[in-house]
Amino acid sequence: MECIFGSASALAQAIRKKQLSSEEIVRACIGRIEHVNVRLNAVVQLPAETALQQAREADQALARGEIRGPLHGVPFTLKDSIETLGIISTGGTEGRAHYVPSRDAVVVERLRQAGGILLGKTNCPEMGWAWEADNLIYGRTNNPYDLRLSPGGSSGGESAIITAGGSPCGLGSDAGGSVRFPAHCTGIAAIKPTSGRVPRTGHFPGPGGILDSLWQIGPLARFVEDLALLLPIISGPDAEDAAVMPVPLDEPRAVDVRRLRVAFHTDNGIEASSEEIAETVRKAAAVLAQAGVHVEEARPGVMDQTYEIYLGLFTADGGAGLESLLHIAGTTRVHPLLQRALDLQRAGGKSMAQFSALVDQWDAYRREMLAFMAGYDALLCPVCSFAGMVHGSTYDRLPCFSYTMTANLTGWPAAVVRAGSTFSGVPIGVQIIAPPWREDMALAIAQVLQDALGGWQTPPL
Repeated sequence: MECIFGSASALAQAIRKKQLSSEEIVRACIGRIEHVNVRLNAVVQLPAETALQQAREADQALARGEIRGPLHGVPFTLKDSIETLGIISTGGTEGRAHYVPSRDAVVVERLRQAGGILLGKTNCPEMGWAWEADNLIYGRTNNPYDLRLSPGGSSGGESAIITAGGSPCGLGSDAGGSVRFPAHCTGIAAIKPTSGRVPRTGHFPGPGGILDSLWQIGPLARFVEDLALLLPIISGPDAEDAAVMPVPLDEPRAVDVRRLRVAFHTDNGIEASSEEIAETVRKAAAVLAQAGVHVEEARPGVMDQTYEIYLGLFTADGGAGLESLLHIAGTTRVHPLLQRALDLQRAGGKSMAQFSALVDQWDAYRREMLAFMAGYDALLCPVCSFAGMVHGSTYDRLPCFSYTMTANLTGWPAAVVRAGSTFSGVPIGVQIIAPPWREDMALAIAQVLQDALGGWQTPPL
């Protein structure tokens, strides 16, 4: 096995069978990061000696017959907005350029308890508010398939280093597509869990506020099976994040896809997808039909309100919340992308009456989406209307991200898997949106598509 391109699941098994040592794997990943990061600028903190020491300890424990958990000795990386004990965690904003947390985020604690080894922190936009990874502290991250392009965001550093073989898996966060869009850009797999599935304790910005239900932490990996490996580890209440519910997480392998009903669309009524994207979604729908899934072309009628509602919520407070976070962080200078976000928010501030009406519209949207899903088990659709993102372009074409905003507004789980490529070789992902708490169905469908269409491919680095 060439371990830098192995799945986390296969690496965990190889360690347990003593076919590979944890130290060998961690050393290989560090070497790969050092080789590709000069071109990608994806990993912003690399505690290499600590990771190697923990790998040696994992190997020694295994020699004594001790297995610490399903990730025993397996390395992982983290988006820089997820706080880590003793390691600088900036969230991409200058006021936190030297901030060192006194504890791990809850999801990090859980990965460590499962035997995982933190390999490094990865780049993100300031405060997470851009669909690309760029900030004043570390600069921009490049796409391994084309360095002239962005790997997406906001978990763009994470997606870039995973697809390049520097890390088998990791965590990002998603308030409007921020694990799914980078997975689409770099040809890997990701899932945004149901709102209330995974605690955000120790994420920056933290849980709470009017946008709380939009935001979830989720895993990214080259292979769908690794999403199924990581999700149970990070899920469940932590006695701190009040939004998290103790809902059982079902096993994707137990899903009989031949009994599923899937609706697909290539145009959400806001911005039509490119022909390459549309053809990839249609190809994925055909694959599912061949696998025995009942497939129909249909979309919820209310979906064309997605961008209006999302933008309304994003701008409702006129930027007061974001300005407060910047003040708390001690940031006095912001990146141009965050300035665009602030300008948008200030222009969109609402009165209490306007906000109340917007929330009513949001509630009606969610009811209509649930009513539509009474006839289906999942939606198959684009991740975005285009593939191949130019650096610095987030706020030039915001409606294109409405395809991922849908699952943030509903709070439903949504997975992404590579299903094709553009003529120039840039990856194209498809999105599978499932009803609340049915991550198992989203991942089962994603696995079928990965098996049939190839999933992740080695980038030309």
